[in-house]
Amino acid sequence: MKTIEHWIDGSPYTGAPAGRIPVENPGTGEVEAELLQASAADLDHAVEMARRAQKEWAKVSLAKRVAIMFRMRQLVLDHQDEMAELIVAEHGKNYSDAIGEIQRGRETFDFATAINVALKGEYSYDVSTGVDIHTLRQPVGVVAGICPFNFPAMVPMWMHPLAVATGNAFILKPASPTPSAAMLTARLYKEAGLPDGVFNVVAGNRDIVSSILEHPGIDAISFVGSTPVAHIIQNTGITHGKRVQALGGANNHAIVMPDSDLDFAAQHISAAAFGAAGERCMALPVVVAVGGIGPDLAQRVKAHAQAIKVGYGMDEGVEMGPVIDAKAKSRITGLIGDAEKRGADVVLDGRPLVIPGHENGHFLGPTIIDAVPLDAPVYTEEVFGPVLTIVHADTYDDAMRIVNSSPFGNGSAIFTNDGGVARRFTLNTEAGMVGVNVPIPTPVAYYSFGGWKESLLGDTHIHGPEGVKFYTRAKAITTRWPSEKTYAATMSFQREE
Repeated sequence: MKTIEHWIDGSPYTGAPAGRIPVENPGTGEVEAELLQASAADLDHAVEMARRAQKEWAKVSLAKRVAIMFRMRQLVLDHQDEMAELIVAEHGKNYSDAIGEIQRGRETFDFATAINVALKGEYSYDVSTGVDIHTLRQPVGVVAGICPFNFPAMVPMWMHPLAVATGNAFILKPASPTPSAAMLTARLYKEAGLPDGVFNVVAGNRDIVSSILEHPGIDAISFVGSTPVAHIIQNTGITHGKRVQALGGANNHAIVMPDSDLDFAAQHISAAAFGAAGERCMALPVVVAVGGIGPDLAQRVKAHAQAIKVGYGMDEGVEMGPVIDAKAKSRITGLIGDAEKRGADVVLDGRPLVIPGHENGHFLGPTIIDAVPLDAPVYTEEVFGPVLTIVHADTYDDAMRIVNSSPFGNGSAIFTNDGGVARRFTLNTEAGMVGVNVPIPTPVAYYSFGGWKESLLGDTHIHGPEGVKFYTRAKAITTRWPSEKTYAATMSFQREE
């Protein structure tokens, strides 16, 4: 049985584990590795090494930091096949999805290679006689990243390239079901020349998360996960004096107007709803069909969904893999059954799917449910599975009321050929990321990612300019160099001119 260790101070670390956590292959249903559960002593050691390393790393010139980021970016490209295979084995997504995840994560390294530009300050000359002011941004210290299972490479890459490039030390706590991409990342940082202790990996369950939130040696925490946990992260972290960035869940909606190209909309809705088995916070689980087009749209989406090849992620041609575990599958099938009992129309049912040779895998086929009541849990909850719910609205205004009634505000989209309607939607929708004929409006890495309402706690989005802001503290410096003239000036309690 393979053992997955931690990574502390530049090398694998066993420490004094508090236990072992099974790591399962969702495509086979079999445990293929054991993850060491970090103890409080292990975390103490990681923080001690990180704090020691960060003091020296913060003194390293921007030119040298940028050079390491360039080398790390290239190493990620060179090892993307190896990383993708680890993701398939632990998460279950198909190989091309895993490659796509790594490529999107690598974009943050692209941005980090220009960190010298992002950290430029401002300078004002003679704000008073002989007095100048300039600003700079300095690292916050030791940063922890607590990450979800669904993007074991990309979401951590939304955090650590900027945290490290801005002069911090980073402690990554990967999700227990998908830890191996984090360990490979640590080895690549070592090869890139990052000093030991600047990047560390400490794994475990919620006990180690609690320890991270309360540890006095950790200055800031980035989190991506469910909204209930995001509230705990924010409240506990702030109580213990930490800067917190907490991204929660989502239940993204797309309005489909009668004037839209329904074939175009159906194709893109299918990809957005069922890609990565729906296990992504920017998935599209809800469509609001306007003006009676719901049944027609459902059939068009069904035609695309039926063509999706579901299977083991490394098999040729597979476009969708399993969900993460048996518990998730049971929950999702329960939500589908509940909607059916409430009178919704299951247009395409993925529950009976069995993959030959992988009978114990946690597979569900694409599922489409039309005419879903607005009080059905499959609509009100974040399903996080390959399920598309279609709800109906008579008018655009009715559709907007449905979209904005959601407690989440991560992403929203509209399909229309009417520019005026699209403009109204972009201004009125209560979401942080908005698409017009784009169902998954995830910003590129030189913009920032984050939602509204229960999808983002606090006001700092992740990666891009706001990521730089989160991982640094601003300082304004006022200077005067006395001359004979200023010595002779009369002291004044008024603002000097």
